[in-house]
Amino acid sequence: MRAARLLVLSSRAGGLNAEIESRIRQAFADHTVLRFGAVKRIQTLVTPTAKVVVAGGDGTVGAVVRRLAGTSCRIGVIPLGTFNNFAMSLRIPADLDKAIDVAQRGRARSITLGRVNGVVFLEACGVGLFGATIRLGEYAKDGRLRGITAKIRRVLTARPFHYELSKDLVASGTAMSLVFSNTYSTGIQLPVGDSTPADRYLDFSAHTGSTHLDIAGRALASALLAKHREEGADQVFKFRKVRVVTKPRVRAYADHVPAGYTPLTVSAELSRLKFIIPDAL
Repeated sequence: MRAARLLVLSSRAGGLNAEIESRIRQAFADHTVLRFGAVKRIQTLVTPTAKVVVAGGDGTVGAVVRRLAGTSCRIGVIPLGTFNNFAMSLRIPADLDKAIDVAQRGRARSITLGRVNGVVFLEACGVGLFGATIRLGEYAKDGRLRGITAKIRRVLTARPFHYELSKDLVASGTAMSLVFSNTYSTGIQLPVGDSTPADRYLDFSAHTGSTHLDIAGRALASALLAKHREEGADQVFKFRKVRVVTKPRVRAYADHVPAGYTPLTVSAELSRLKFIIPDAL
C-alpha cells in the first residue's frame, strides 16, 4: 500500500545524529520512514499527492525531487546537509525546530525547476569546467574514491570551447564554463546568480567558472568572507528556455548529476510538485 505521508531520512547528511533523528521522527510520527538507500523506489512507495518530508542535504533533496518531479506531491525540507543551497534559497530556516515548524505549517506552492537534456536540476546546470568541478567536489565531500581520478583529470584538462545560444538568449563566444542557475549559490555555496526557485526564470552566466582560480576564489569568498548572494554573482541574463551548441561537444551536469553533452536545451519549468515554504516567501 502506498504511503500518503513519507519521511525520508538521509544517514549521509552531516547534520543527522541519533538525537536529531529522534526529534524528527517524533515530529512526523504519522509519516512512514524511508532511508535514503531506498529513494530509487520512492515513486512506487507514495501516492501521487503524498506529503514527503526530506531530512537531508542538497543531494538528498535533489534525488527525491528528480524521481517525483512528474507527480503532485508536496515536499517539505529539513536542511541537514553541509551547504543546503536549495533550502537556503527558499528561506527554509537552518534551525531544526523552525524548519520542522515550516514543514508542518508552511504553505505549499509550485516553484521553478530547471531541466537539461531531460534531467531536472534544483540549483544549477554547469557546462564545462564549472560542472566538472561541482561533480568532483560532490565525490570528495562524500569520500568516494572509485572513479575520482578520472574526475580530477577532467577538471585539470578542461579547455575553452566556442558556444552559440539561441531561443530566449542569442549570443556566442568562447568560455571555459556556462552556468544556468536556479539558486544564487551551488556546490560549496559558490555564488552563481541572483535568482531563486520562487522566480519564473533561470539565470545564465558565461563568466562564472572562467578559470580554475575563479572557482577557487568563489569558494574562498563563500567560506571566509560570507559573500554569497550580495556580492558573489557576475552579470547574469534571465531566460525561460535556451538552446546551447558548442564546438567541441562539452559535458553537462544537472547539479552534480551527469546530463549528457551539448547540444542541449536548458529550460525553466513550473513544477507540478509543491514545496512547503515559509509564508513570508
